[in-house]
Amino acid sequence: MMRLHGLYVITDTALIPDERFGERVAAALRGGARIVQYRDKRDAPALRERLASEMVRLCREFDAISIINDDVELAARVGADGVHVGRDDAALAHARARLGTDAIIGVSCYNRLELAVRAAEQGADYVAFGSFFPSRVKPEAVPAGIELLREARERLTVPRCAIGGITAEKGGPLVEAGADMLAVISDVFAAPDIEAAARRFALLFN
Repeated sequence: MMRLHGLYVITDTALIPDERFGERVAAALRGGARIVQYRDKRDAPALRERLASEMVRLCREFDAISIINDDVELAARVGADGVHVGRDDAALAHARARLGTDAIIGVSCYNRLELAVRAAEQGADYVAFGSFFPSRVKPEAVPAGIELLREARERLTVPRCAIGGITAEKGGPLVEAGADMLAVISDVFAAPDIEAAARRFALLFN
């Protein structure tokens, strides 16, 4: 699935004010983001649906992929391209049953190759490993080493995503080791120029 390739930005409610959501996502897309994940843990259903719908609209405009974090029903309601789920096997099966065969389903595999192998066997479209570097967003995340990406490239046919404290300066070696996507929050959305920050990552894949 060649479309699962490139800069994968993840939205963050602490970094993106709701009233600036659309313009900041659009800036990342202009800079070359190929996948956008809407991540929002707030208990605000109407607001989350409005912002997720805005993301889906923008992704269609830029021919990018729209993913919802961990909320299969929201993904179905807003017509997102897919969903990203955690390590629970049932979550993958439920997402596939609810969203259908064409949906893109990604699975967090942390620092464990065996989780990724199982997820791929069960029909995941991509797997995510990390945290490769200390993360401001998830300081408690388990650390993953670059060798994991090399092993995953040998063992897996599905695309591999690297996440966790990734900057444009640190991203190159991860891509060389086998990351098809770099998932980024802070180094894009906390940047003073989001479009320029996204472009620095996009260049790593050219």
